[in-house]
Amino acid sequence: MFNARLYRAALVPVVIALAVASFSLGPRSLPRGSTLAPDAFRGARALAELQRLAATYPQRRPGSEGDARLAEQIAATLRGLGGAAGGGFTVHVQHGEGQTIDGKRPLTTVAAERPGSTNATPIVIVAHRDAAAAGSAAELSGTATLLELARVFAARETKRTIVLVSTSGGSGGAAGAAALPGAFASGAAHGGVDAAIVVGDVAGATTRRPMVLPFSDAYGLAPLQLQRTVADALRREEGSDPGAPSVLGQLAHLALPLTVGEQGVLDAAGIPAVMVQASGERGPAPRDAVAAGRLEGLGRGVLSAVDALDVTPDVAPAMQTGLVLQRKLLPGWTVQLVVGTLLLAPLLVLVDALARLRRRRQPVGRWTLWTLACALPFLLCALLAYVLGSLGLAPAAPGVLVLPHALPVDGTAAALLAVVALAFVLAWLGWAALLRGRGLEVRPDPDVAGLSMLLVLGAVSVVVWIANPYAALLLVPALHLWLLLASPELRPARLGSAALVAAGLLPLVLLLAFYAHQLGFSPLSLAWAAFLLVAGGGVGIFAVLLWSIALGCVAAAVMLVPASGGTTPEQLPPELEEITIRGPLTYAGPGSLGGTESALRR
Repeated sequence: MFNARLYRAALVPVVIALAVASFSLGPRSLPRGSTLAPDAFRGARALAELQRLAATYPQRRPGSEGDARLAEQIAATLRGLGGAAGGGFTVHVQHGEGQTIDGKRPLTTVAAERPGSTNATPIVIVAHRDAAAAGSAAELSGTATLLELARVFAARETKRTIVLVSTSGGSGGAAGAAALPGAFASGAAHGGVDAAIVVGDVAGATTRRPMVLPFSDAYGLAPLQLQRTVADALRREEGSDPGAPSVLGQLAHLALPLTVGEQGVLDAAGIPAVMVQASGERGPAPRDAVAAGRLEGLGRGVLSAVDALDVTPDVAPAMQTGLVLQRKLLPGWTVQLVVGTLLLAPLLVLVDALARLRRRRQPVGRWTLWTLACALPFLLCALLAYVLGSLGLAPAAPGVLVLPHALPVDGTAAALLAVVALAFVLAWLGWAALLRGRGLEVRPDPDVAGLSMLLVLGAVSVVVWIANPYAALLLVPALHLWLLLASPELRPARLGSAALVAAGLLPLVLLLAFYAHQLGFSPLSLAWAAFLLVAGGGVGIFAVLLWSIALGCVAAAVMLVPASGGTTPEQLPPELEEITIRGPLTYAGPGSLGGTESALRR
């Protein structure tokens, strides 16, 4: 049914696109430097501050009494450095509400602003002070660093305005940081923010790379120049390589933009931001020890990075959508070009096969509806999760990815997951009755249903490719491999068909395995995190619809496996047999030269 020659010809643009991509590799943006020595940052004083705050405020759940009292302490310390007229700070305390690991809670944000000598856009330094577990001294090291930086900037003149922000909600949900873009847009007269540096764990004894996290909750990463500026400053002052996101890490975060750091919500809102954290993306464990040398090295690195940003032109606001490969940057448009050509071959073959089946009057439309109906159980479960979150039945639904230790799978979580799983089973039981009621068959016809399934998956791939080519890359193996599953003459036996389905799902499995390994998720806690994402509205309705249709195609492919089996040409139904009759211009058999006995008699 599928035209192999057309498929091979359609692969030629892939080679051309790869050649274009190879010639498009360019240098990375150079880091910015500063000639000022960051010796003013005193690590011993910051460590003493950290120990005092950890002992005074051991319980700092977001919105709790300890969190609020610590906010008052931070505001008082910043006010004690003097007003803006004397080189100090103008301190603002803002109260609001936000979704946290404890549900909707009242949150306090403390912002201190020190004017610069010019009207250049400001630099923002953010640190959250809350923690899910008692103690969590390493997590509080960002706040101690923030206060030490305030002492430094109170005695140092800068060209740019420096804004120091202490937030709450960073233990899960980043509600405090999520409110900052709106505050800057409505209350600041600086015309935006040049860059933001989120200070996380900078004293933990456990280290993981990368220590400079550019990951966003939206498509793209923080500007590469900002990443390299901060990483270069940390390398000079801390004395070790902070690392950089691996190719796999870049691909994963670009294909599925999720992160647990507060820089994610800032980047998603258009503010270039990176997070500095010694323990990498996973963050520190509640009982991690602190190291005085690391606190001083990373604290001075942050100060050096701010100094470099202060004396140089604005950071380019464009997010990084390309890939850094062996110290070269592959532009994002070339990735979209390559992925587009990879989608071209199966799409052309599908259109050709559709035309053939339409000429043979096969019911492609009915089986397309059957494929779309396979998405209904997934869509209903997503809507159920959203309803449970809206009704407040979920204990907390921040709408962003949350670390497993912050929102563990307890009895309530297990019950909610069981409800969704039961709804999924019941939806499939009702699915068969729904199809029969609409006059559709339940068991697929592999000769037509496979093509219909691929047509739907191809349409989803095109829509996803327009918005995010890295996400579309996840669908490329399935589109190519499942052509065999949908072809009567090429379809392998059941075991081979099952292997084809599994191979098509391999990119998605690897993506989930990456996040599970990187952030410490178990399969159950990963399912709980996905539920909270949907329940909290972190996944838009359009994305939910696309995911449901794509998973419906997976379900359709799985249902095609029992009906699979190799089909020889003799077993093909007449309407699917390949036409082999040759016309007069291509016939070269007996009698083609007029030498037959009947011709001689004439």
